[in-house]
Amino acid sequence: MDTQKDGKTPNLSAQEKHDVDKNQPPRAAVLHEIIRTQGDQELERSVAALWWSALAAGLTMGLSLMAMGLLNSRLPDAEGFKVIASFGYCAGFLAVILARQQLFTENTLTAVLPVMTKPTLNNFGRLLRLWTVVLVGNLCGTLLVAYVMLHLPIFDTKTDMAFLDIGRKVMENDASKMFAKGIVSGWMIATMVWMIPSMESAKMWIIILITYLMALGDFTHIVVGSAEVSYLVFAGELSWSDFWLVFAGPTLAGNIIGGSFIFALLSHAQIRSESGPPKQDADQQPDSQKLKK
Repeated sequence: MDTQKDGKTPNLSAQEKHDVDKNQPPRAAVLHEIIRTQGDQELERSVAALWWSALAAGLTMGLSLMAMGLLNSRLPDAEGFKVIASFGYCAGFLAVILARQQLFTENTLTAVLPVMTKPTLNNFGRLLRLWTVVLVGNLCGTLLVAYVMLHLPIFDTKTDMAFLDIGRKVMENDASKMFAKGIVSGWMIATMVWMIPSMESAKMWIIILITYLMALGDFTHIVVGSAEVSYLVFAGELSWSDFWLVFAGPTLAGNIIGGSFIFALLSHAQIRSESGPPKQDADQQPDSQKLKK
């Protein structure tokens, strides 16, 4: 019987070994470096570039509210059909991520990894600059799109009522629930960002899967939720103080903790614990090492 001491399949050609290596999933360290590099590039962007991209993302995230409202207003009023309507939540995320616009909750992972890798005051300053510009840009975009959707004669009365119902559903949570659900939401978005580099060809399906589960679980998200809840404010059903203190503040804190202090920190710790020189196959070892064996 033809066997090898190293347990590998015998009689593979060089091309076949190359095919095997090519089809191996990337190591966690590779994913970490891809995302860290992306984050470093984001930290280097100018304030103007970040602002316009973040504003565009906020406007685009209005698609989630729009799609859910349209589906809810046109499907029968039954619990089972709410499961279908939740697919509308994915629309804004798909458009923003595929268009490479700046979304705050993505940056709770990508922009944090460079800081964790090199925790200098300069990197912390760059992170705070990016977070501030992107968050303000996202919120300005979502508030603007909510105001336009309410005050311009775009939708029929039934759809307008569906938009209000979506906002009311969010505000059924008190501040502690907003915070707790925000943690889960931030962790899920970070998971999505981590998955995409290893399955670039399935990016669309990864986004749909994660964001659809977020919608089913009613997990709170600072950007999408700001469109949903500000619609209530502009309609006169909610005060700005409730918007900021009950929804925005707790949700933002939860998203940051879930994306940065849980997922990013644990992922970075995993890579640090596995750090070391890459292993070499026997075929790749120097001749001097082969002679010693």
